Amino acid sequence: MEDDLAEFCRREHRRLVAALDLVCGSRPMAEDLAQETLARVCKDWKRIRTMEAPGAYAHRIAVNLATSTFRRRSVERRLGIRWGVPETVSDPDSATAVAVRQALQQLRPQQRQVLVLRYFLGYSLNETAEVLQMPLGSVKTHAHRGLALLREELGGPVTTGEVVIGYA
Repeated sequence: MEDDLAEFCRREHRRLVAALDLVCGSRPMAEDLAQETLARVCKDWKRIRTMEAPGAYAHRIAVNLATSTFRRRSVERRLGIRWGVPETVSDPDSATAVAVRQALQQLRPQQRQVLVLRYFLGYSLNETAEVLQMPLGSVKTHAHRGLALLREELGGPVTTGEVVIGYA
């Protein structure tokens, strides 16, 4: 059982960090959230390992943690609380990857989450709806509007390859 958990964590950690980096726009925050996600998975591994898609469940936890973090930071900003530590990008990205990542940050959080799950992680519409606990029609709407805004922001067509540049 411990071997299963270790293998799961090795397999999912990189995907979690990369997806959360796109959702959050911050590599350090993504790493923290991925670590917290896997800690929660480890705590409940006996139950989670029997699920049909434990990886999708881990991504649901990660998205929920990211959403909670955004809410908390929004409240902190409204109250004038400052943390003062600038976040830096530690990995060199190509200009296109940087442009796509910046454009993703201009989207609403739900649009960004849908696009990352659909086009970065390759989840189906149904899987994305399940992970985000969102109606299928809402997933389709967020994907359509998010892609349209990305096209507008980037000045041209957006392909799945552009969204995942820098995260092979």
